[in-house]
Amino acid sequence: LQELVYSLKHKFKMAGQAQLIFDEYGQPFIVMREQDKQKRLTGVEAIKSHILAARAVANTMRTSLGPRGLDKMLVSPDGDVTITNDGATIMEKMDVQHHIAKLMVELSKSQDAEIGDGTTGVVVLAGALLAEAEQLLDRGIHPTKIADGYDMACKASLETLDRLADQFPVEDRARLIETAETSLGSKIVNRCIRQFAEIAVDSVLSVADLATRDVNFELIKMEGKVGGRLEDTMLVKGIIIDKTMSHPQMPKELKNVKVAILTCPFEPPKPKTKHKLDVTSTEDFKKLREYEKETFETMIKQVKDSGATLALCQWGFDDEANHLLHHHSLPAVRWVGGPEIELIAIATNGRIVPRFAELTREKLGSAGLVREITFGTSNDRMLVIEECPNNRAVTVFIRGGNKMMIDEAKRSLHDAMCVVRNLVRDSRIVYGGGAAEMACAVEVAKQADKIEGIEQYAFRAFVDALESIPMALAENSGLAPIDTVAALKAMQIAQNNPRLGVDALCKGTNDMQAQKVIETLVSKKEQLSLATQVVRMILKIDDVRVPNDEHEH
Repeated sequence: LQELVYSLKHKFKMAGQAQLIFDEYGQPFIVMREQDKQKRLTGVEAIKSHILAARAVANTMRTSLGPRGLDKMLVSPDGDVTITNDGATIMEKMDVQHHIAKLMVELSKSQDAEIGDGTTGVVVLAGALLAEAEQLLDRGIHPTKIADGYDMACKASLETLDRLADQFPVEDRARLIETAETSLGSKIVNRCIRQFAEIAVDSVLSVADLATRDVNFELIKMEGKVGGRLEDTMLVKGIIIDKTMSHPQMPKELKNVKVAILTCPFEPPKPKTKHKLDVTSTEDFKKLREYEKETFETMIKQVKDSGATLALCQWGFDDEANHLLHHHSLPAVRWVGGPEIELIAIATNGRIVPRFAELTREKLGSAGLVREITFGTSNDRMLVIEECPNNRAVTVFIRGGNKMMIDEAKRSLHDAMCVVRNLVRDSRIVYGGGAAEMACAVEVAKQADKIEGIEQYAFRAFVDALESIPMALAENSGLAPIDTVAALKAMQIAQNNPRLGVDALCKGTNDMQAQKVIETLVSKKEQLSLATQVVRMILKIDDVRVPNDEHEH
């Protein structure tokens, strides 16, 4: 007993987290410090708590699924309002406190980072899997058995998707536009869906290398300006920057332009060490002014001698330099951001010049046309650089009634571009409207009958979870969800047609191929894999310790 007491004393003294106390009979027991400040959940109670939190998040997202899905308004603590239908944005802006709910947020982010689309569906599917798992737990099935069964069912679903997938002609622009329209169908921009789908496809094809199946999104710039209509949105084969000529009397339009791209400031050089300049008389001040003027003159001469007809400067310059630039007929733009500088260099085939002494004719970029555009009755102006030698760099210029609409249009276009990019990388497709999920559900249900172990219950639960996607689509479209899904399942089995889905837009046919509702195979497979992985992780957590104040949220 003495050896035990000594070892316990030593152990917890080192850890500094407990106190050893003896009762009246001399028996030792340990009091853990700050035990009263922690809340502990264990076993099935912990798992059910997690399922409840995850389902709450999934139920929030459920009504945003599909072409008839509703938008969410999210208000930040600063009062910034976001109205969106995009799953990743909703999850990111939600003020989530629960630790498991944060896992669902990360799930949506993972889908967005890897695929760019399907962020709502993956959360809804994970919520449905957890809801089914809760019923299995109530029947006394061990969480590990449920997780293993889900893994097996997911594998069977992925094999089914591979078998059902069709090849897609990436070179066919019209078919690509149809796919982009599927992504844009549930967005706020769906009243001009064809125009936005064409912009998404053309912008991706402009920067895509079909030989290597690579798409460089960095060459696509999105710029927005409040005003006008969504229909005024356009794709510019060039770069638009939210800047103007530095002097109001500089020309508003230049043709056959040679561009000097400068990251050095138009100002006299400064010592690198700490210094102080004493100006004691008017003569000293005049000398300083003359020196500054001579320096500006030298810099402008270097730019002019190189053959440049437009100077784009990353830094600002004062009114003196601005006046001299105008006097020497050298148009200039100041405070151009770093990303824009890089895009302009790529588009014009120019080199970024860090020092005036290094500026040569070979480092100049070229553009056929540089012009200022104005908007409405305001003084807002922007600069457009067009007819560039490298036409791979493009700008999507979005107009809208307010900032919220422009931001949502940007998110919608990004999702559509991601769909087109995924098709360029992997040209296999499945059909939307819940058709792919229902086809997987039918196949997994067949395999469940062949399994002798307890995992067959998890298989059937996986089937019910897959059916939650077409059920949510039907519910959001104002249809009777249970009747619609039951009829759809019967039709798929009777006709042996995996292309049948929910007629959410009431077009009179359930054939998603005829309705041209197309989804990328890679997106659907990623949804199933990510949702199953997260559910497996949640089911295997059986002990949680959190501070009391955090648990009360």
